[in-house]
Amino acid sequence: MPIDDGHLILEKEDVDALLAERKENQQFIRKYAGGAELIRNKVRWCLWLSGISPKEIQKSAFVMQRIKQTAEFRKSSSRPQTLVLAETPTLFGEIRQPETDMLVIPKVSSENRRYIPICYVSPKIIVNGSALIVPDAGMYHFGVLISNVHMSWMRTVAGRMKSDYQYSGKVVYNNFPWPEPTEEQRRKIEQTAQAILDARSIYEDCTLAELYDELAMPPELRKAHQQNDKAVMQAYGFSIKDTTESSCVAALMKLYQQKTNDCIT
Repeated sequence: MPIDDGHLILEKEDVDALLAERKENQQFIRKYAGGAELIRNKVRWCLWLSGISPKEIQKSAFVMQRIKQTAEFRKSSSRPQTLVLAETPTLFGEIRQPETDMLVIPKVSSENRRYIPICYVSPKIIVNGSALIVPDAGMYHFGVLISNVHMSWMRTVAGRMKSDYQYSGKVVYNNFPWPEPTEEQRRKIEQTAQAILDARSIYEDCTLAELYDELAMPPELRKAHQQNDKAVMQAYGFSIKDTTESSCVAALMKLYQQKTNDCIT
């Protein structure tokens, strides 16, 4: 969270002005993305000055002006925590950016999508508060989270933003009962998860919003998801033929109860 009144966020004209001032200013610029940007492939930028020396920062009048404005905004707050942040106006107010690739889950996604378009993102991209991150997530984690099993759970327990799904870490992710797969089942999920990414890569010119349109989803991507769904269901011991979404959720709720009881005892 920048807590900056917009002064650390850059529009295209700001990026152009920064680079026109001094080509070395590129070091201050990072892509800045949340759920909507990742789903629709929109590009935004921010000033990211973490780890950059004051000597370099002071060479840019543009950057100095922006951090001055950030400091003034924070000093004008009645919130004690924000007043403290006025002492470090070169930094975002809250920094949870990992140094490794991460899975990013948009907080809000259309109810018309069968799957929330979860994706991997480089740590070079600064992820904002409209998305959740899962650092150090492997292909197995991606496979389970993008599966119909997890999506069934999400559709049942998630909140709503109007009619769209509102994913949360506390309610959806933290309470989700994960399977206990065999090594063979785990490897299978890793393979089917990778196949989803491979199918997406065939259509690099498409946004995730376009790829996950239920009517227009490419057949290669749909087949990859169906194979991943089967692999995850097998890891839970669910019947591929007979399990419905309601029976899947009922089984997950039972598993959740078992796991919470185990924690208590």
